[in-house]
This record gives sequence, structure tokens and C-alpha cells, in this order.
Amino acid sequence: MFEVARYEAERRLLGAVVVTLGFVAFAAMMLVIAPGLLNQVDLTAYADQLPPALVESFGLETIGTLAGFIAAELYVFGWVFGLGAYLAYLAAGSIAGRIEDDTLSLVVTGPISRTRVLWETYLALLVPIVLANVVVAAVVYGGSVLIGDPLPPRDVLAVHALSVPYLLCCTALGLACSVLAPSRRVAEGAAAGFVAATYVLGIATTGSDISWLGALGPAHYYDPVAVLALSEYDFGGAALLLLATAALLLVAAARFREVDLR
Repeated sequence: MFEVARYEAERRLLGAVVVTLGFVAFAAMMLVIAPGLLNQVDLTAYADQLPPALVESFGLETIGTLAGFIAAELYVFGWVFGLGAYLAYLAAGSIAGRIEDDTLSLVVTGPISRTRVLWETYLALLVPIVLANVVVAAVVYGGSVLIGDPLPPRDVLAVHALSVPYLLCCTALGLACSVLAPSRRVAEGAAAGFVAATYVLGIATTGSDISWLGALGPAHYYDPVAVLALSEYDFGGAALLLLATAALLLVAAARFREVDLR
């Protein structure tokens, strides 16, 4: 049981470690510079001089606090944009890449269904999600304690727990692109491009008559600033992301049963 998931997870482990260490380094750097920066510069006053739409888009209302600063710098840019696009890109190459190198046809010739291959491939893609969330959460909370400005542990836990539905949705989107696109390159570009483009679109249309376009992207339903700096938890948004994840996986499974692996 779970032979495919175990094999794929082992292949993803090194990349997951590297990505996690990158976020650890970035989080540590933000925690080191935050006390001096927040004491010397009135970031709140600076944010007040910016256009309201820009402040709202990047969650700069609370940037003068440690929670707001970490949320804006680490989670808005790194987690929502960077990690979301990376996971979509990674998932997009999972099935499409094995079809192109002609290794997947060997797997499905055995006593294993295509649906099971797809689900176990998706399961293996959870490795970077779990590893990054556990390790970075510990570093962020532990680092805030070390610099003498401890963040509420409940909010640190929540900002990571509520990011899981978002990251699951980005991964499911990538997997759907992996079986729908005609090639690996197209799948990777479409998946990562969609996450990035809808993120930018949401920012660009904030406060305008077409702000509803931002709701097309998964980033619209996860606001790390609200969670970490304001203790506001959007469980409804998380539920919608999980529903979208399930729908994308069902579409991917239906399509994968018809894909020509030769």
C-alpha cells in the first residue's frame, strides 16, 4: 500500500528541506531586523502616506507591530505568493513530467489504478506543506520569544493552520494542470502563472469596480495579516478553498483516466 506515495515523497523530500530552510532563513532575518527597524522607523506613519488601496492590498495597516511586520513580509509575500506558486509549479510537473519521460506507463501496467496513482502523487506533494508549516511556525514563535516580543502562540498556529487549505488548493490546481495541459512546460507555466497572476490581479483591482476579479484566485480567501496581527480567522474562506481543492482533484481524476500515456 502507498508505494507510489512513498516513492514520490522520497523524491520530494530534499526539495522540501531546501524550501523550508529558505523560509527559515528569511523568517530569522525578519525577526532579527524587526526590533531595530520598528523602534527607529514609524512604519505606520509611512503606510498612512501610501494609497489606501495599496495599504489594504498588502495589509500594511498593522506593519508598525511585530505581528503586522512579520505577516506582511514573510506570509503575504513569501507564503501566499512564493510558496503557493512553487507548490502549483511542483504539482504541475508531477504527472506531466512522468508522462513525458515515459515512466508512468510502467506504473499503471501493474495492479494499480490510475486514480490511485493520482491520489498518492497528490499525497506525496503534502511533504513540503507539512514540513514548512511545522518548522517555520516553530521558528517564528521561538524567534519572537528570543527577541522579547512574543507573538500569541494561538495566532502563530492559526496563520499556519489556515494556510494549509490555501496551499492544498494551489497544489490541486497544479495537479489538475498536470493532466489537462498538453505538455509539462505548459502545465507548469499555467499553474504557477495562474497563482501569481490572480494574486497580482487581486492587488491591482483592490478598491476598484472590478475588485471581484480578485475572488477568482485562491489568495483571496487567505489573509495572513488578519490572522496574525488582528486575530481574525476566516474559516469560511478556508472551507471554500477545501471545496475548490476537492473539485480540482475530481476533475484531475476524471481527466487522468482518459489520458493517453504513450
